[in-house]
This record gives sequence, structure tokens and C-alpha cells, in this order.
Amino acid sequence: MAEPNEMEVTNTEGLDEIFRAHYERIARVIGRVIHDQARAEELAVEVFLKWWRNPQAHGEHAEGWLYRTAVREALDELRRQTRRSRFEHLFSFVRESTPTPEHLYAVDAEQHRVRTVLGVLNRRQAELLLLWSQGLTYQELAVSLAVNSNYVGSLVSRAQEAFRKEYLKRYGNQSR
Repeated sequence: MAEPNEMEVTNTEGLDEIFRAHYERIARVIGRVIHDQARAEELAVEVFLKWWRNPQAHGEHAEGWLYRTAVREALDELRRQTRRSRFEHLFSFVRESTPTPEHLYAVDAEQHRVRTVLGVLNRRQAELLLLWSQGLTYQELAVSLAVNSNYVGSLVSRAQEAFRKEYLKRYGNQSR
């Protein structure tokens, strides 16, 4: 039991270094999915704590591990929000609603549709699309998802096609 504690104590410098290097981008990745920057920052801190507590993640692929974990945290939060939304809908008298301008409503509705479709895609495709939308290179995607970089292009293409089909199945051509 003494070894993990020693690892944590000696790895504080590594945590500080990797935190400074990646915190903003990790928080941004999460924030773009859940659309709540304060919660995204909380989840980003949780990602780094998970990394710190998992010595196996400290290797040469730590960056990929962080981004993959960030996307998973974001998707988990998105699913929690979806469940919460369904529950609140059942008890709509509890939910507060404020009128919004029409164009903001349309943007919000489209974002909700996209988040819903991402929530029903298989986890790997959703992760791939979210990481790809953040501008990661194919090599970074390969490291993050632990796949051969030669297959990333076709995996992205398949994920986009799965997204397109699911979107059309659910919403037709509403706003695309």
C-alpha cells in the first residue's frame, strides 16, 4: 500500500506540469459538449485527479488518456443532463422557463439535437467525433483512441455517416 502513496507524492510535479499544459483545452473540450463552462471546469479537474490517481495512465500516452477521459466525462455528463431533463419534463411545474429570442432558441434546439444524437451513437464514434471537432490531428486521434493511425480517416468517415443517418432518422432535414 505504501507504493501508490509514494507515487502520488513524487508525481505532484508531473501533475502540475500536465495540468498547466492541458487544462484549458480539456475544459474547452468538455464545455463544448455540455455547454456549461463552470461544470466543464469542475469535470476537467476531475479528469486530472483521475489521471493522478491512475499510475498506469502516466506513460507516454498520458495526453491521449486525458483527452479520451475528458470526452467520456463530457458524454457521461451529457447523459446525466438528458436523464435530468426527462425527469424535469415529467414534473414541468418544477422547471423554470424563461422566454428566449427566436434565433437563440433555434441555435439551442440544434445543439440539443446534436447532443442527443451524440448520446445515442456508440461511445467510440461519439468520442471520435468530439475529439475530431476539437481539431485533433489523425495522429492525436489515433493515440487518444488507441487505434492505428492508418484507420483514423475511415473511422471518422464512418462515425460521420452514423451521425448523419441517426440525425436524419430522428429529425429529418429540419435545420441542416
